Amino acid sequence: MLGFSETLQAAVGAGASDAHFKLDAPVVFRVDGQLVETDAPRPDAAWFEALIGAIVPERLRPVIESEREADFAYETRELGRFRCNLYQQRGSWCLSVRLVRGVVPSTAELGLPEVIRQLATASRGIVFVSGPTGSGKSTTLAALIGEINRTSRRHVITLEDPIEFVFTDDRSRIEQREIGIDTPGYAHALRSVLRQDPDVILIGEMRDAESFTTALRAAETGHLVLTTLHASEAAQAVGRALEFFQPGEHEQVRRQLADNLRAVVCQRMVHKVGGGVTVAVEVLVNTPTIRKLLQDNRLEMLGDAVETGAADGMITFNQSVLDLHKRGVISREEALVKAGNPAALRMNLQGIFLDEGRRILNR
Repeated sequence: MLGFSETLQAAVGAGASDAHFKLDAPVVFRVDGQLVETDAPRPDAAWFEALIGAIVPERLRPVIESEREADFAYETRELGRFRCNLYQQRGSWCLSVRLVRGVVPSTAELGLPEVIRQLATASRGIVFVSGPTGSGKSTTLAALIGEINRTSRRHVITLEDPIEFVFTDDRSRIEQREIGIDTPGYAHALRSVLRQDPDVILIGEMRDAESFTTALRAAETGHLVLTTLHASEAAQAVGRALEFFQPGEHEQVRRQLADNLRAVVCQRMVHKVGGGVTVAVEVLVNTPTIRKLLQDNRLEMLGDAVETGAADGMITFNQSVLDLHKRGVISREEALVKAGNPAALRMNLQGIFLDEGRRILNR
């Protein structure tokens, strides 16, 4: 449509993760995390109006008229599936398009540690995947659902806005519900999901206290819940979750998390030596130590517990980027930029480490 398909084809060919369209401005691709201007035709007002008529679902036309923005999926047989966000700035339209891989990757293909793959074997509890926008949270969740689909017979229900990866049943039965098409909204879908006999529930995003409460209830009644949460570090995710609730409710929510949290995975995209990107991860596993810290409201100690929890599969960002650097995947400079504690990493790179008692060890 008016060069749109050709531009998306160019984005796919360039290995871009995103494409950005703005009125009377160069079309920009994000390649390996960097914005790159293209020589594609600059969109004008007529182009946007024609494109909106061609790709925005009919059900969303009233939404963009009233709210001036909308999320939706766009799919072509030739190019695959894209996640789109149409919005306005200074009274004119912009469009951001996220390219969705057609094949669901495995955790190994994503370079994720074994402890993350093992989360797919859990029978109950909540797994949070956190990190900034563009850090690959949706892809990690898809990899976990793919692992479940390949290895076990379970009933999986996903609630997404919009659907990104499309699954084909293998050993599991997977039903994907798109907000606005298959259900009016997250709240409505969450009120019904426990009556649909799921074993695994994927919730695209924790948005409010109601969705969080439903997720906790699902975990308490023997379901595995996979969802995303915006937090920059794994240990901060609990505090971020508590922000959904009134202060008087925090103790109850902490105790519910202590009983039902399975793990928190936090991600950051890092640039590889020679080009391309991969992911650095921080992993908090709900061990007896973590559970006690949650119960006692000693949230400030969670980071230290992650740092000393390697035997239980826990990983800090420092440990993750140090490993990537040692294997030659990322540069020293990139490791320092993406480390959780750059000063400590500088010591690590010199062979100096601190043990649990904060004593300096040389090894």
